[in-house]
Amino acid sequence: MLNWNQIIDKLDYAFQPIIYSQTGKIYAVEALVRGIQNINELNSIDDLFNSAFNDDFLYDLDIQLREKAIKKFSNIPIDNLKLFYNLDNRIIYNKNLSSGNTSKILKKYNLNKTNICFELSEKGTVIEQNALSTMIQRYKQNGYSIAIDDFGIGVSGLKLLYFSEAHIIKLDRFFISNIDQDSKKKLFCSSIIEMAHIMGMQVIAEGVETVKEFYTCKDIGADFIQGYLVQKPTTEIDEIKSIYNNILTLINEDKRNNPNATIDEEFIEPIVALSVNTSLYELFVHFKETTKNNFVPIVDEYDNFLGIIYETDIKKISYSQYGLSLAQNKTFSSSLIKYLKPALCVEVSWGIDKILEMYNLNSKDALGIFITQGNKYRGFINLNSLLTLSYKRNIEIATNQNPLTKLPGNNQIERFIEKTLKRNQKTVTHIIYFDFNDFKPFNDIYGFRQGDRAILIFSELLQKRYPKDSFIAHIGGDDFFVGLKNHKFEEVFELTNKVQIEFKNSVENLYSKKDKEKGLLIARDRFNIERSFNLLSVSSAIIEINSKSNISNFDNTLNVLKKASKGSSKPISSIL
Repeated sequence: MLNWNQIIDKLDYAFQPIIYSQTGKIYAVEALVRGIQNINELNSIDDLFNSAFNDDFLYDLDIQLREKAIKKFSNIPIDNLKLFYNLDNRIIYNKNLSSGNTSKILKKYNLNKTNICFELSEKGTVIEQNALSTMIQRYKQNGYSIAIDDFGIGVSGLKLLYFSEAHIIKLDRFFISNIDQDSKKKLFCSSIIEMAHIMGMQVIAEGVETVKEFYTCKDIGADFIQGYLVQKPTTEIDEIKSIYNNILTLINEDKRNNPNATIDEEFIEPIVALSVNTSLYELFVHFKETTKNNFVPIVDEYDNFLGIIYETDIKKISYSQYGLSLAQNKTFSSSLIKYLKPALCVEVSWGIDKILEMYNLNSKDALGIFITQGNKYRGFINLNSLLTLSYKRNIEIATNQNPLTKLPGNNQIERFIEKTLKRNQKTVTHIIYFDFNDFKPFNDIYGFRQGDRAILIFSELLQKRYPKDSFIAHIGGDDFFVGLKNHKFEEVFELTNKVQIEFKNSVENLYSKKDKEKGLLIARDRFNIERSFNLLSVSSAIIEINSKSNISNFDNTLNVLKKASKGSSKPISSIL
């Protein structure tokens, strides 16, 4: 048997931050074991826990490591911070397993249960999976937050998501890596996030390393971000920050956010929330005095939204002969945890579109949607308000958005150009117009459905290739618009040229094998004369606007460029 006391002395903990995807503020840190390289008998973290399990020392090891992590965590000078601590599912089988140890450790370092979230891994054997379900229920009943780690790579999959009622799931790094380039991963993760939110769970995207991965995870609704892009694990607690300005900068630079999609305060009903530490008797009194709603939102001591309690779930006790008397008795267990139910909630920063999306996915059972800001409870949007929001948003979309590509339309394009031309051009702006070549004969032969597919391919290509701070819009039909600020002309030209080439190659798959081999189409032109046409391509015209530009020449310059670019395999450009 290994000398476990010596081993524990040599181990240390590093912390890696978990941040809000919408603000860059820190939410929690994950404790990660370090120092294995100092132990000759062990080669990896897996060796450490496997050896402890074989020695029937796993739970004893965990408790000592748990205190080590909590002690170090308690010295981080950031309020309302959570510690994510990894548990080995197999400790459930240890003969020394007992309850109440964590509570004692937390009390020792002036912390409470709201400060810790236990991570339980979905990976492992079937036996370990069974242990996982047992562990989740055990810790939930004791009032702890639970996160499912490595979600998506285990054997239980969606079944675990459905039955666990965990508070948080962590999408495994495998699904996050290159998610911006992999449509299957994006679809998988967005679906999991939607389902998790419906069931009142939050989602952490772990292993985020690039800016594009961050933007994609943020776009599909991940609540939190963890990974090297934010910060690598560190053993130095003074390196942990309350807000990560590198992420905040990315958020501020994300110009795709539509200011019109914000939620008006008038739609958010400030329903009073109760603390999870409220006594059962006080809860009875609340429902007696408040008759408008048959539920009450529940928050922790930091106003973080936890879920709701329905009046019907406590009626049996409150209406029983001795219910009120028991509730007033301090010796009677009055914890509200057992009555807590998950509820549909979204961050206020997500805007109207996400709120309506979430409601539509769960409209059958939803009372409405609870609103949070930085996970803190803000209020409630009822069904009537959601219907009003939906109506208003549909009007906005019809006015300002292309119905096929969902890109901004002519109104936003006009505003962009107007602002660009009015502004004193201290920075350089490039405006790009795109127009398909030989689109009509393609539509005539292959039909409008294939034509729409070609338009969507180009729309996705623009959003994929141009920087996140670009303004990308759909003029209508086969005409598109891109606006870029603070980019060198050479970069814009090269990128636009690549987009033209990639589109031409991509749409070849829309043709029949025969037409593709011929490299042309036989169709009738606008004069009803049969002739040959090239396969689909796109032309582009680039205008550079700078501090020396003559704004009055804009329209004329644009018209000349558009004519000159028609049919060209390379971008045609000019400085205004």
